[in-house]
Amino acid sequence: MKTFFKRLLLTLLVVLLILIATPFLFLQFGSESSATSAKMLLNAIAGYGIESPPAEVVEQRYKVPEGFSVSVYAASLGKIRFMHMTQQGDLIVSRPRSGDVLLLERDRDGDGYPDGQRTLLEGLVKPHGLDIADGWLYIAESTALGRVSFDEQDGQLTGEYQRIVEGLMDTGNHWTKTVGVGPDGWLYFTSGSTCNVCEEEDPQRATMMRVKLDGSELSIYATGLRNSVGFDWAPWDQSLYATDNGRDLLGDDFPPCELNKIEQGGFYGWPYINGFGELDPDFGVGKDNLLNTSISPAHGFKAHNAPLGIRFLRHNVAPGFEKTALAALHGSWNRSERDGYKVVSLHWQEDGSIVEKDFLTGFLGKADVTGRPADVTESSDGSIYISDDYSGTIFRVVYGEQVKSSPAKIAAPVTVTIDPEQALAIYSDEQRQSLQQQGERLYQQYGCGNCHDPERATPMRPIRPLKDLAQRYTVTEIADFFLAPTPPMPVFPLNEQQREALSVYLYPR
Repeated sequence: MKTFFKRLLLTLLVVLLILIATPFLFLQFGSESSATSAKMLLNAIAGYGIESPPAEVVEQRYKVPEGFSVSVYAASLGKIRFMHMTQQGDLIVSRPRSGDVLLLERDRDGDGYPDGQRTLLEGLVKPHGLDIADGWLYIAESTALGRVSFDEQDGQLTGEYQRIVEGLMDTGNHWTKTVGVGPDGWLYFTSGSTCNVCEEEDPQRATMMRVKLDGSELSIYATGLRNSVGFDWAPWDQSLYATDNGRDLLGDDFPPCELNKIEQGGFYGWPYINGFGELDPDFGVGKDNLLNTSISPAHGFKAHNAPLGIRFLRHNVAPGFEKTALAALHGSWNRSERDGYKVVSLHWQEDGSIVEKDFLTGFLGKADVTGRPADVTESSDGSIYISDDYSGTIFRVVYGEQVKSSPAKIAAPVTVTIDPEQALAIYSDEQRQSLQQQGERLYQQYGCGNCHDPERATPMRPIRPLKDLAQRYTVTEIADFFLAPTPPMPVFPLNEQQREALSVYLYPR
């Protein structure tokens, strides 16, 4: 049995390494469609992004239901992720890879754009989920839950940031944490799995947990949730619903991604059961008894659509959207034909069933992708805000006409070119040589050349050498990336010095 699992893990590692190498080849030699696929994979691995779409593209290409209109609210924000709208209309936005939290100032002048932008907090460990309760701004870092006193009236912090729960693990693939304050006054948060499919050693992974607002009485609330990134409470009965991303490597159309109705103590199947009661081919053998206790999804999304943020509509709800949530489908990275890349509306019916409809589309074209929705939030006037972590854009959707704004207020992205020699000048010749030698040994030890060096590759494997890293990253950014790569990049057991050495070795390429 141990030999079987070793072979299985080795096979999966080889597949992942092939997937990592593929985008570099397509970017260099592929068609427009294959280059887009490569960018999607790079986005999944390293947060690769593109420019925000211009207003005319949004107007021509992006579609919303009749009676609604869509516009760009803020652009060129970098690798944004989750959002929270304050009572006064300021929009708080997390940027995990930058380690900071932004505040987009409310639109007082009514021109359709935030009146300003500033950094609320920085130096955090991959901040993701956000919420506000009792004068505190709560932030879910990848390794902790923190809070800071916050004045919603003027959008200012009024105290020092403090971590109320520490020691959370962020190793492996799904390192993001999402947080929300429930109607019962408890703080709920999720922690995804370390892997595509495995039996976790850490009981807190692949779960939803909860804790009191001061950080006390931490407990696991529900289990078997592979990667529940978004969750919210239905306003009509306070039921808790969470999105969940199904596993990979079982084909284009299986298993479905999920919307689960979360119950305290509930078990939701992973890694033994997929979707609506299908035993997993790798870990479900002999687990038939779990079918009696595992809770099936309330709704199934298409496989690999990757639902992330979800928000129930509560304010000035448009006709036909009275019992409705909006869910951001981030889109597939490993499907033979791309799917997802949109925001959908979920409509609760009288019999309890859920009907899914398109809400915001246009991100996915025939040969390109212009965005990947990550989160949805709503202001007290009923305006809907959608974050796109691929182009660094926040879209605003309203029922009725949008304010026609000047595109000049949308900041253009800044391109920075870094001289590799200058960046490495902080090292002496002796230090640089030592680090490069150590980095080369690590490169060989972990078989990186199998995917990046043509002369070492397995025949017929897609290969492209790593080039021009200095045009996109600093040495530190490459080293930090090794800590928490997103799927499908594997995590290698590198200490701080090893990460630095490998980064120095790769950087001039």
